[in-house]
Amino acid sequence: MPELPEVEVTRRSIASRLNGASVRSARVGKPLRWPLGIAPAALTGAVLGETTRRGKYLWLPLAGASAGGLLMHLGMSGSLRLSDAPGPAGPHDHFDLVTSGGTLRLTDPRRFGAVVWSPGIELAPAATLLARLGLEPFDPALTPLALHAALQRRRSPVKQVLLAGDIVVGAGNIYACEALFAAGIDPRTRADRISRPRAARLLAALRQTLARALEVGGSTLRDFRDAHGMNGEYQDEAQVYGRAGQPCLRCGGTVRRIVQGQRATFFCPGCQTR
Repeated sequence: MPELPEVEVTRRSIASRLNGASVRSARVGKPLRWPLGIAPAALTGAVLGETTRRGKYLWLPLAGASAGGLLMHLGMSGSLRLSDAPGPAGPHDHFDLVTSGGTLRLTDPRRFGAVVWSPGIELAPAATLLARLGLEPFDPALTPLALHAALQRRRSPVKQVLLAGDIVVGAGNIYACEALFAAGIDPRTRADRISRPRAARLLAALRQTLARALEVGGSTLRDFRDAHGMNGEYQDEAQVYGRAGQPCLRCGGTVRRIVQGQRATFFCPGCQTR
């Protein structure tokens, strides 16, 4: 599933070409998670502003007759491609935005993604969809003390609390596993039992993990590509994720796999303590 690094990599790969581009047409294929909320033809003539990101959502602001913007989510298996000659839409190509800067195409085999028009990012429906998101991982407001205080209010395992996204966004399954390993914290540890020093280590590990993922283009496990078709490489550097039964690269013990909240969790019992 595309997480914060993959979405940010996508944003960076489309932002410069789309900023200032005019919309020539739009096409909607099979229904996605939510309806577009506007007639595709109404987008024609709008001018795109600077693409931004909030959590795992992309916001493409529009000026002109369809002032407002498009809120995009890649779902479980989606990716965006920006090209000059995209070719005919395939069965999994569900949205095309044809602009003077190229055609932005959303491909999503599982159709859990979304493209939603909103009159503003601070207005419904965009504001409603973004309302429960936690702080960005690199937000200065997310201090070690703030993270510790938020964890103290949760009794669930810390891995599941990270995945919930209402304390901090961007800690998807791969990156939560890797950050907890780097911080030496067992993913089954109850969040309210994380001490202040461990919360500080976890925040530092999460930021380091996400920063490295951004450097190498995110992770490509199945479908993810950036808007130019390039794979991410972070999965090749994973210390525990996807390595069940293999030796821990730090202590030589065996990496384990368990299931938490219907998601696979990978960790080293020797290096990560409760």
